[in-house]
Amino acid sequence: MINILIIEDEEPAANRLKKMLTELLPDANVLDNIVGVKSAIAWFKQNSLPDLIFSDIQLSDGLSFEIFKNVEIQCPVIFITAYDQYAIDAFKVNSIDYLLKPIKKNDLQTAINKFKKLNRSEPSSLDINKLLEAFNQPKTDYKTRFIVRYGEHIKTIKIEDAAYFYTEDKINFITTKEGRRYTIDYNLDALESMLDPKIFFRINRQFIISIHAISEMFSYSKSRVLVKLNPPTKHETIVSTERSGDFKLWLGDEK
Repeated sequence: MINILIIEDEEPAANRLKKMLTELLPDANVLDNIVGVKSAIAWFKQNSLPDLIFSDIQLSDGLSFEIFKNVEIQCPVIFITAYDQYAIDAFKVNSIDYLLKPIKKNDLQTAINKFKKLNRSEPSSLDINKLLEAFNQPKTDYKTRFIVRYGEHIKTIKIEDAAYFYTEDKINFITTKEGRRYTIDYNLDALESMLDPKIFFRINRQFIISIHAISEMFSYSKSRVLVKLNPPTKHETIVSTERSGDFKLWLGDEK
């Protein structure tokens, strides 16, 4: 039997999590669902630690980090958050996993698998100060969509549908994952500050590419890299010498 505590102030979300846990972890025993910081602190003072905690970050009366500042927790924690850019690295270091709302069954299964692989003989601990520091960092707002025009038509393109941006004959273009090309009002210098650097990288003066658009890579002369894109382009896409080092770090997400 795996004793689980859920800390979640949204009843539908808590019920959905319980249902998925029943399906994915048959030996799970949900001890309780706590809805606030104060009530969670009181619960821990009166009860033994569970085997696993699922904790939303934003609760009705504050951040759940305040719970762990007041109570010494030595069991694994899986954080639940609606934010995909806050404190993610800190979550990876300080907890088993983090789950984005709405929770997907596959993601929950992955988190459960990580929990099962833990060495139970080694107590788990949280560095709450690091989590708070990371969570309170100002969020950078990157472009989520672009307006493009073709003929008399106007449409929006979501950033997740963009494969790469490039310039040709002093005209700037966006190419979608479907291979459609549109002119765009921003030059590459402006685009660099608008795009999420975890997803997009400027490989040379002509191209900014998405990590998801890379189909193949080959060693080129010296330290340079030849990148094959999907959808294909007629242009030669080679990472410039001065950008090669940063490009390799970017590939490994070590920025």
